[in-house]
Amino acid sequence: MNGAARAAGAISESDLLRLEARAEHRYADNAGVRIHYAAIGQGPLVVMLHGFPDYWLTWRHQMAALAKPYRAAALDMRGYNLSDKPKGVESYKTRNLVAAVAAVIAAEGEKRAVIIGHDWGGATAWAVAMHRPELVERLIVLNMPHPWTLARLLAENPEQRANAQYARNFQNPEYYKQISLERLGGWVMDPAARAKHLEAMRRSDPQAMMHYYQANYPREPYAAPEGAPKLVQVPTLLIHGLGDKALLSEGLNGVWNYVASDLTIVTIPGAGHFVQQDAAELVSRTIVAWLGR
Repeated sequence: MNGAARAAGAISESDLLRLEARAEHRYADNAGVRIHYAAIGQGPLVVMLHGFPDYWLTWRHQMAALAKPYRAAALDMRGYNLSDKPKGVESYKTRNLVAAVAAVIAAEGEKRAVIIGHDWGGATAWAVAMHRPELVERLIVLNMPHPWTLARLLAENPEQRANAQYARNFQNPEYYKQISLERLGGWVMDPAARAKHLEAMRRSDPQAMMHYYQANYPREPYAAPEGAPKLVQVPTLLIHGLGDKALLSEGLNGVWNYVASDLTIVTIPGAGHFVQQDAAELVSRTIVAWLGR
């Protein structure tokens, strides 16, 4: 077994959860909004962005795998856990999420980083690559279609429209009052990890979580996008758990039209939306191998 496989597969879950104590906990200033992130390792910077409903420790398997020879820095996105929770939908528009990534890269004294994102973190990663390309060394996105393919899928695929009912619910300004923090971690399998997740969700703001959908998710009537987006100019890796019902794998179709550099797509049967945990070892080994090409 090589070093990458040992890092990704042989470390116990209890040891991985201790990353909370072992990591450096730092804050970046994003125009007055404090963004918490945890970092381990030394070397080229990798910035990791979680989605809904999650926090930085979701990346524990991948952080352990990347700690040598990289510096893995995992954010709490705005509204979550130890990061600030600014009020108002405007605070969660894509441009502000992108600015938070730029702030972390600057706080680390770097100009560029490998950007890894899942779910809303994946949507943010796409946006950074399109609109702040000078910040991105390489791009890795987990279970989040390109925004153009997602919009097309919502417009043309009845199954995706039906499965997006949760997002339409979240766009209701009052829906956050129905959010149960205790239920947000139902997808976390390990009891110790679930307990930590619940602690993080109790420190989070349910209204802020809904603001991501109110600010950025496509609204009815859905329509295929017109024109063309800015092309992603860096090597890109997409990893998708095929069991994801919220974001169907059909969203991968045509994404090559929006990436001007080499594109690698890895699909994982049996893994669901939270692929970084459902198939943790495979995801970690794939990322390490792809970055080491």
